[in-house]
Amino acid sequence: MTHDTHRRHARARTQGGFTLIEMLVSVGLFSVVMVVSVGALLSLTAANKKAQALQSVMNNLNIAVDGMVRSARMGTVYHCGIAGAVAPLSAVDCAGGDTAFAFLPYGSSAFDEPVIYSYDAVNKRINRTDQNGVTLPITAPEVEISELRFYVVGGDNSFPGNEYVQPKAVIVIKGNAGHETLKSYTTFHVQATAVQRQLDI
Repeated sequence: MTHDTHRRHARARTQGGFTLIEMLVSVGLFSVVMVVSVGALLSLTAANKKAQALQSVMNNLNIAVDGMVRSARMGTVYHCGIAGAVAPLSAVDCAGGDTAFAFLPYGSSAFDEPVIYSYDAVNKRINRTDQNGVTLPITAPEVEISELRFYVVGGDNSFPGNEYVQPKAVIVIKGNAGHETLKSYTTFHVQATAVQRQLDI
């Protein structure tokens, strides 16, 4: 065996590739890392979708509450309760609260039909009845209202001392919000106050 042959055999030993076991271990480690990474990415994507869906639901609730408060502030003749909530509307207080609230919207006369916000206990929604008598829900199906109370003070001037109290309605809403794609729901407790802008003194 010549010197060149020894050199070729030594070079072949030093330049040898990976063994089959080394390749299998490398591919196995790579697969484990990729599975963990893809799983984490999918979890983050699902969490982001759930957060966006819940945010959309809560935005619907905020818009409904803001609409109630804004229209009540501009309205007059605050009437608590569904009984007697017809034209001509009379002011009725209820410090103990009720599930319905009526008032005359901005620009209405005393003989116009009132706007009524009420609690739909069957469908667990907040309903709005306009001046044409049409009742529609103002909250999305994904928002489940478990309790809705209206507290009205200062509207009925027949009570002593109310002549100098500005009419005010406090709205208390409890419930939970979710989405059909979500397995968990978020519980909320919202309180809003509407003070009549038109002076009642």
